Amino acid sequence: MDSQLHIALFPFMAYGHMIPTMGMARIFARQGLKATIITTPSNVPFFSKAIERDRQLGFEIFIQLMNFPSAEVGLPEGCENASSINTPEMIPKFYKAISLLQNPLENVLKDCHPNCLVADMMFPWATDVASKFGIPRLVFHGISTFALCVFDSLRRYKTHKSLASDFDPFTVLGLPNQIKLTRLQLPDYIREKNELTEHKDQIIQSEVKSYGVLINSFYELEPAYLEHYRRVIGRKAWLIGPLSFCNRDTEDKVQRGDKTSIDEHECLKWLDLKKPNSVLYICFGSMFNFSCPQLLELARALEASGQNFIWVVKKEDKFLPEGFEKRMEGKGLIIRGWAPQVLILDHEATGGFMTHCGWNSTLEAVAAGVPMVTWPLYAEQFFNEKLVTEVLKVGISVGSQEWSRHEKKILIRMEDIEKAVTLVMVGEEGEVMKNRAKELKEMARKAVEDGGSSFSDLNALLEELKVINV
Repeated sequence: MDSQLHIALFPFMAYGHMIPTMGMARIFARQGLKATIITTPSNVPFFSKAIERDRQLGFEIFIQLMNFPSAEVGLPEGCENASSINTPEMIPKFYKAISLLQNPLENVLKDCHPNCLVADMMFPWATDVASKFGIPRLVFHGISTFALCVFDSLRRYKTHKSLASDFDPFTVLGLPNQIKLTRLQLPDYIREKNELTEHKDQIIQSEVKSYGVLINSFYELEPAYLEHYRRVIGRKAWLIGPLSFCNRDTEDKVQRGDKTSIDEHECLKWLDLKKPNSVLYICFGSMFNFSCPQLLELARALEASGQNFIWVVKKEDKFLPEGFEKRMEGKGLIIRGWAPQVLILDHEATGGFMTHCGWNSTLEAVAAGVPMVTWPLYAEQFFNEKLVTEVLKVGISVGSQEWSRHEKKILIRMEDIEKAVTLVMVGEEGEVMKNRAKELKEMARKAVEDGGSSFSDLNALLEELKVINV
């Protein structure tokens, strides 16, 4: 039998899931494994450039195609990624298409014969598929260990069920820190049963039956929560991040994700003119659309704060106050579309990051040593905000109160945004956070180096897989 381990990776079709999966595949390949990413035709361009560069260096990374059943569920041709969803009606159709990928996955595994399947948590049926082929299934969670522990506590104790009001804070029981949330900050499928509640239950059941869990994090960032996850919840877990460190050069950092909407040299030239730690970078991920009134509040807050900024907005957003761009010339850079985020965060001029607290963005800020202005929107982002502001103490909240995938009813006021920005960028508190963020950056860097915690976890996992496959 071939002694080289072959790992197949099956990412959920959304940038927030595909980006860390690409990082994982590259890390496996650099350890001498063969890595195969299973994806659909429209998602291939996302992976191909990085794979091509790594293959030229002699690493074994491949793509295996499967068809996406867009037409069968009534989606337009080529709608194979969550970022292509542009109406609420498309969401259930997209999830229906995802549920039909079980047979195509089986056919792919028949063809490529991997020793192990790393499948995104969004595919609960992947555990059964892997067991059909007699191979271990590892669940990839694109979220923090902290968030996994919060989800578990909410399911166990259900404290939120007995509250009189959606705005009443309650303590999430059983965690290493005292974490308070309101019901309004919880995902809708936890607040009340909906079509996603059952899917989330299936995810947990498949995780229990799987070989174990891979997490894009590192031990030093959330040690108490890894212990809690392993000992109290009882999961086998390996922390192998930050996966963004696989992007070593400028080209890697620029080509991470979608095609950038700005020339990286232009972006770097603009940053080079700024003093160290003087620029606030603002980006809320690729999935959420703010209302015009909310974007206006943010624009006014940025102008009032007097800070330099880079602001990533949607191509179609046309909301800026009269004369704003003219007044902000030299002070603010507006990027319409996709930005080279890792490149910007790594620049010495960047001194703060206003973020939706998606886990990739949060970890990229940690890896770059940049403190955060937190503005969670949906998913597990309100949990990540608590980790950043209360446990790690490297962020200040704008006061976001309401979990929603769509437009919010509660407007965050200009004054609250400006206050948070000023505290992080120029306040004494901001200085303390910057120093703490730099310490975390150093811990993150050491974690992935030879002998570091993530390096050791990865090697321990590979040793186990080799024993299983002897």
